Amino acid sequence: MTAERVMLTSAAYPTLCLTFLSDGHATSHSRTIFTEDFPFAKQSTFSTITPASEKLKLKPGGRFYFQEPADMCTGKCSLCIAVTLYPLVLISIICNIVLFFPDGDIKYAKDDHITPEVKYMGGVIGGGILVLLPALYIHLTGQQGCCGNRCGMFLSIAFAAVGAAGALYSFIVAILGLKNGPLCKVLLIWMRPFEDGDSSYLSDNSQWWKCLEPENIIQFNIGLFSTLLVTSGLQLILCATQMINGLVGCLCGTCNKDSGMI
Repeated sequence: MTAERVMLTSAAYPTLCLTFLSDGHATSHSRTIFTEDFPFAKQSTFSTITPASEKLKLKPGGRFYFQEPADMCTGKCSLCIAVTLYPLVLISIICNIVLFFPDGDIKYAKDDHITPEVKYMGGVIGGGILVLLPALYIHLTGQQGCCGNRCGMFLSIAFAAVGAAGALYSFIVAILGLKNGPLCKVLLIWMRPFEDGDSSYLSDNSQWWKCLEPENIIQFNIGLFSTLLVTSGLQLILCATQMINGLVGCLCGTCNKDSGMI
């Protein structure tokens, strides 16, 4: 029986040259590949460099079936969620830090004239650290490897729950910060003039004259706490989505995509 060489093409590798016996029975050479046109190998070399993640199966009639690496649907979703969480974490931390410096001055922090909700560190601890750590693990579940399996997806549910709790904490702190209003100087006294109000000051700027110092403190607080509110809300949605995605990945496994006959 004579050996025949068959040329196969795929998106991953421009040219695959496989050798098998003419009667269709595979031999030890059936997995041998000519590395011509491979960008990572010398031309005209003969090597068995087929990656373990790829499989070549002999079909009836001497045709080969090329199965491309698994395409993890739930893993891709995890990767997308993690990448989206990173900038939200950064925004959350920055907003919380900036809130310590009204009017860009550190004297208010030194004199403890800071809005109490800022000290709760909702943006740094809640929307920051408690979301960043889960985001890093969720990112790993989006990679093909030890974490991209049912067990990894199951653990991502727990991590996502931690992130959701952190985002919820930041969300609640932001709401309280907006509802109670800023700590400011009214005449000669430092107080919170809108704490017992109906929060109408958020839309009625006619009341803003009450705060004499720091300058523009009401706009400052509204802008940053509103940003924290939106950011933590998005984080909460993304973490909840990952919990559902992790459950699907744990119960149903990953989605494989085969390229078919070549």
